[in-house]
Amino acid sequence: MEQTALRPRPIPGQEPGATSYGPARRPHAARRRGRRLATLACGLLAGTVLVLSGVGLGAMGAAVTGAGGLAEPRRHPGAQESPERAIPSAAPAPVRPALGVEAVDADGSGARVVGVHVLGPGSTAGLVRGDVLLSFGGTPVASAADLARAVARARPGQEVPVTVRRFDGTHQRLTVTPGVVT
Repeated sequence: MEQTALRPRPIPGQEPGATSYGPARRPHAARRRGRRLATLACGLLAGTVLVLSGVGLGAMGAAVTGAGGLAEPRRHPGAQESPERAIPSAAPAPVRPALGVEAVDADGSGARVVGVHVLGPGSTAGLVRGDVLLSFGGTPVASAADLARAVARARPGQEVPVTVRRFDGTHQRLTVTPGVVT
């Protein structure tokens, strides 16, 4: 490694390639200028394509302010508007019961639990991955679709007895309280 303090430096104006009217020319400056022009041309091309394809500032501004017609609900022509409908109100979201598990059809009959949501109703009740649900609230479960229908009929917050076949083949009766999905 060469020490910079020991290397002699050229006197200004006498560098290799220097001319009598100025310092030495740097050949890499022309390449940098070419890259800048190429970047500018690509940027202008991309901007032109976006504006011509309809993603211009005017289209985005119309969508944000609602002038595009998407912000207002469509009304049927000639329909009378009641005073209750004049002011939009937030409708309550439908309440659906949930067990907090993911299930697939088991070999034979039942619904095999392949996933349990952490701190969900199924996890709280003691369901683990690999369990096979055989009955839900006294209704036999033959497939994952049967389990989904039985959970949909359940009332959120009310305890439901569940019969489970564990991985080791033992049967266990658990009590689960379906939660609410909004």
